[in-house]
Amino acid sequence: MTDFINTAASRSLETAVQDHFIPAEAPWSGIVRKGQTIRIEDSYGQQAIDTLFYRADDFAERYSNQDTMRAQGGAYIGVGTQIISNEGNVMLVMTADSCGRHDTSAGACSCESNTVRFGHGTKYLHACRDNFVLEVSKHGMSKRDIVPNINFFMNVPIKPNGEMTIVDGISAPGDYVELVAEMDVLCVISNCPQINNPCNGFDPTPVRVLVWDGED
Repeated sequence: MTDFINTAASRSLETAVQDHFIPAEAPWSGIVRKGQTIRIEDSYGQQAIDTLFYRADDFAERYSNQDTMRAQGGAYIGVGTQIISNEGNVMLVMTADSCGRHDTSAGACSCESNTVRFGHGTKYLHACRDNFVLEVSKHGMSKRDIVPNINFFMNVPIKPNGEMTIVDGISAPGDYVELVAEMDVLCVISNCPQINNPCNGFDPTPVRVLVWDGED
């Protein structure tokens, strides 16, 4: 992992072809071309960044958490993980990770799940599923196109009996992951607005997304 991180740390911010600031609780989407590197940065630390990927020229092909976990034989996303689509194709490969804990099992928060977990008083609080619906609609998709996602920087220990619990995040300010696209992809992000569990330290904060062209 150290070699990947050292390479990423030396990347010049001035050469980024995209640089996006995502406010706290907000969604974002953008195209990452084959060969480009996308960096997703947890700017203030302890912020879950819910993320989906779709094939840019055919949204019916999209991220599959089941195929990704099966292909790597593990429950978490890390350096070297191939992000696999529902068609069995490699969409991206993670090449850098300064945090070390990224969930792809717990899914996105929703108004419905908030109500079940935290009571009816939370029913109208903003949630990641709302963000995803809003953002994918810009690309002609709908709620039914939202699939189980990656939760970058979200700490979800899994017990031997399969139980999962969302606990305090371990990411520090400025921690990041980098992924190289193996095909043109649409990246869709919900900068998680959850305030009822510790995935955001109970205080949602802004994040940053950068993209670099590949080396010739």
